Amino acid sequence: MTIKVSKPAINIREKLNELAFDKVPFQKMPAGGVVQVVQATTGTQVVNSTNTFADTGLTASITPSATSSKILVIVSQMGLDKRTNNTYMTLRTKRGETVIHQANSQLMYTANSNNNSGSCTFSYLDSPSSTSAVTYKTQFASVGNSAQVSVQWSGSTSTIILMEISQ
Repeated sequence: MTIKVSKPAINIREKLNELAFDKVPFQKMPAGGVVQVVQATTGTQVVNSTNTFADTGLTASITPSATSSKILVIVSQMGLDKRTNNTYMTLRTKRGETVIHQANSQLMYTANSNNNSGSCTFSYLDSPSSTSAVTYKTQFASVGNSAQVSVQWSGSTSTIILMEISQ
C-alpha cells in the first residue's frame, strides 16, 4: 500500500520578505550571538603621581538583556607615558566598584630616566548577572617611586568596547 502525503506549496521568497532581519528577539539568539555593542572613547590626558588608582576617563555603560548574558570588555588604553626612572604604571578595569581585571605587569618600566610611551590592549569576558545598567571603567596608578605617569598622552585616543554575548 502506498500513501501519498501532499504538502502545501511554500513560496520561500515570500516567507523571507516577511522576516524582520533587524529585529531578532533576544530569546531566539543562538548561544554566542552578539546582542548589542557599545563603544566609548576619550582623548583627554590624565596624569597621576600616586600609587592610588585614578580614573583614566575611559568609561562605558551597557544594559544586558538577560542575567545569563556575558559582557566582552575590550580596552585599548593609549598614550601610556612615564617620565622618571624606576617607575611603572598599572592598569585595572572595574565593573561598578568591583575590579574585574588588573594588568599587574610593569607597564612602561625602565630603570633609567628616559621617557617611555606606549599602549596596552586587553579583553575580558565578564559575567555581571544583571539586567540593570552596568558601568565599566579603567583606572591607573604610578608604582615604584610614585612619579608622574599619564594616559592619553600627546593626543592619543583610548577606546572601550562592550559586547553583550548571549548564552
